[in-house]
Amino acid sequence: MTVDCGTDVKFTGEEHVTIYESSEWAQRGFCSECGTHLFYLLKDDGHYFVPVGLFDSEDQFQFDHQIFIDKKPSFYSFANVTNNMTEEEVFAKYAPK
Repeated sequence: MTVDCGTDVKFTGEEHVTIYESSEWAQRGFCSECGTHLFYLLKDDGHYFVPVGLFDSEDQFQFDHQIFIDKKPSFYSFANVTNNMTEEEVFAKYAPK
C-alpha cells in the first residue's frame, strides 16, 4: 500500500537513496544502507508514491483507490468502497504515449 504524495517530496539522508529504473516511465527508490523501498516515482511528472509503512501514523490517510485490481488475488477484498483501475487503465493513464 502506498500514499499518493504528489510532486513536492523531500527525503532526509538523500545520500543513501539509490534509484532503480524500473520501466520507461517510472523509477523506484531504495535505501542503499538497509534496502527499504522508499518510493515509486513517475518520471513524466515527478509524482511520488510512498509506502504507507514509512509514516509514523496512518490515521491521516484515506484508502480511496486501488490499481491493477484485475491482478489481485481472488481470496481477498477490502471492506470499503474504492475507485478501482485495471492494469490496462493504469498503463493508459501513466505510460508514455
